[in-house]
Amino acid sequence: MKTTIINIMSALFIVLGFTACSDDNVSDLRLSGECMIEQIALDNYEGTIDLKSRTITVRLPEIYNTSAMQVTVLKLSNGASCNISQGSTLNMDAAKVLHVKNGDVSLDWTIRVLHDEARITWFVINDIYTGAIDQNAKTITVYVPASAGITNLVPTITYSENATITPASGVAQDFSQPVSYTVKNNSAESTYVVTVIAIDKPKALFVGSASNMSELDPEAKEACQWMLGNVGGSLYASFADLRAGTIDLSECKVIWWHWHMQPAVDGHDQFLAKGTDALDTKNELRQFYENGGALLLTRYATNLASFIGATGDDDWTTPNNCWGGDEESAELCGGPWEFKIWDGQNNHPLFQGLIPGDDPNRVYCTDAGYHITNSTAQYHIGTDWGGYDDHAAWESRTGGKILGVGGDGAIVAWEYPAHDGKGGIICIGSGCYDWYSYTFEAGYVENYHKNISIMTANAINYLTR
Repeated sequence: MKTTIINIMSALFIVLGFTACSDDNVSDLRLSGECMIEQIALDNYEGTIDLKSRTITVRLPEIYNTSAMQVTVLKLSNGASCNISQGSTLNMDAAKVLHVKNGDVSLDWTIRVLHDEARITWFVINDIYTGAIDQNAKTITVYVPASAGITNLVPTITYSENATITPASGVAQDFSQPVSYTVKNNSAESTYVVTVIAIDKPKALFVGSASNMSELDPEAKEACQWMLGNVGGSLYASFADLRAGTIDLSECKVIWWHWHMQPAVDGHDQFLAKGTDALDTKNELRQFYENGGALLLTRYATNLASFIGATGDDDWTTPNNCWGGDEESAELCGGPWEFKIWDGQNNHPLFQGLIPGDDPNRVYCTDAGYHITNSTAQYHIGTDWGGYDDHAAWESRTGGKILGVGGDGAIVAWEYPAHDGKGGIICIGSGCYDWYSYTFEAGYVENYHKNISIMTANAINYLTR
């Protein structure tokens, strides 16, 4: 009986011995910090130690080479050792894990560097008007309609992590004169001069049904924000604004409508049913076009060209093959999505300066990890259905010029050249032309997707040249 009790107690001791260790191999019974990093410095820049998360952050100047940093100070708990030592050289372009051991106990610590960047990365006024930021000159230019006034505007500002900014984001300012914003982040400091320009006569417009840009759907809003931040003298206007004549179009060179809708707008009759706001404004838009104004029509907005006279009096020349998904269930791109440049159009201004892929005859539009609705408004070509036996028949009937096609030869990008005093129109209906991903998969790196903004800038420059 005595032997049995001793064996049971021994077994319990062994079990307790194993279960007392944490995931870091630290026994709960060891309350002192035997595996602590008490002090560390890289190139004499002291690290800040967070005991709770076991992370170490070394703050560096904004521009600093981190590929070969020396461990100039390293103090550990008494009796502990580490997989690095004082004097070691580390490539800190990425975070490193330090393994500290003391006898049978060990802990892992993560060390990273953080540059003291002091930048404004986004500046928007009244949640509508996005500023164009020149990071070299440290200037920000924001265009607003004259009706907005400039003496009491509220900016929302995004700036570098861990930085402070003065004046603060969200505080109303009088922008009748340029306002300076100072960003400070440890050793870094930058001052941006913000100039707000009230526009009576915009040079370019982004249009939509929403009363203001902040009410646009995420896809159109992303496109509009890009335009306001990158096209000088551009504004957002609703179709109601155009009908009411509150926007002076006398100096406007181009109007862009990027229309996303869920579910898709599939053909002539659905455009009549769903595009009522634009169709109610077709007289104003047609007058603009016939007076020499240019239009950029993307996604389902490509239908509009047939209703403002671009294809003569035949409004049945709308895209005949349309579809699209919802943002919430957008398709994951496993790699780049692309469309083909139509024969002989490689030198067209629309395709200049794009980030090249494997095939120089293709436009690469997305990257792996991007979620896309594949919203498409294209022309099916063939004798099976659709009214266009071949590409020549499409050009003859519509008066258009083919710029890009899909894998099956469907027309996905085209233009109606300026003629007889009328402005030019570029249409992009490819499902690859997408501005907004509701989320990004881990490891996503934007590369080819930059071609969307490059191609859009090309289109606007071409139409307004």
